[in-house]
Amino acid sequence: MTQAALALTEDRRRCTGESHQALHALLPDTDQPLTIPAARRPEQAQLEAAVLLACCKIGSLSEHPLGIVQVCPEEDRLALRLLGESYVVHHWAELLLPREEGDHPQDRVLGAAGLRNRRERSGISLHRPSMPTHILLTGFNPRWWERIADRLATDYGLLQSEPDWTPTERAAYTAAVSSPFEPPSLFSPLLRRIRATAGASPFNGTDAWHAVGGSFRLETSDGPPCPDFIRLLGDGPTGLGWKVDHKSCTCLCDHTHSGMGCTIDFLEPTTGQFMYCSNLKWNHTHSDHRGQSITNLNRLAFV
Repeated sequence: MTQAALALTEDRRRCTGESHQALHALLPDTDQPLTIPAARRPEQAQLEAAVLLACCKIGSLSEHPLGIVQVCPEEDRLALRLLGESYVVHHWAELLLPREEGDHPQDRVLGAAGLRNRRERSGISLHRPSMPTHILLTGFNPRWWERIADRLATDYGLLQSEPDWTPTERAAYTAAVSSPFEPPSLFSPLLRRIRATAGASPFNGTDAWHAVGGSFRLETSDGPPCPDFIRLLGDGPTGLGWKVDHKSCTCLCDHTHSGMGCTIDFLEPTTGQFMYCSNLKWNHTHSDHRGQSITNLNRLAFV
């Protein structure tokens, strides 16, 4: 294992949490840094965008954004290793598994419309019927997911028992695909690089949403220093080509800015869309209260 080879996988490891040993075999012969593949099919990118936008609401109770410890991206599938805590699995199931509610077609389904799941030897497979989609969830006992899903089905009337799309889900999916609010060109690549939004804090929260005026917001509770953020999501070898339009940075100062954070306004040049990023710099630390909160959440995950 040479320093040169380590450097070629460094940015991808930082974005995905993969190990150098796992990535070494993927290194090209050109001595170029290892990049991150995009989802090849639009249906896969749509599913990844829906998963990100749903599950980013989990908050910042661990050092892993969205509870994701590792991302393994391939062109036709995505594997996500979650933190092995039952409360994380409960949050993911509750936020993702579809159920009917609301009035507007796009709002009548909570969760990811059309999402179905099945147990595999290595974890829980998420897919959409009759579509080339596959997201594999690992890192926990698959029985946890099944127990939680069964309970949620009782409480909410989940649509997981339907083998195919329901008409309501089809309408919701069609509305989402034609809407400018959830562009997979932004959110699918972001999920594949979600570890890039985590800083050194023991508690990292990442949230993303559509803002007014056709722009989008990305917010981190304790993200990385701005130069790292710009390299990993913008102009670095694993980046998305986002251009910095404006930046207000305090992270490189030699004194503490209490209650102040950093902002970076990115422009996606091919679409002209803006992604406004805020790093709140809450500087969360461990406490007995947080520890007790996690214990309680784990206890309630199967109730």
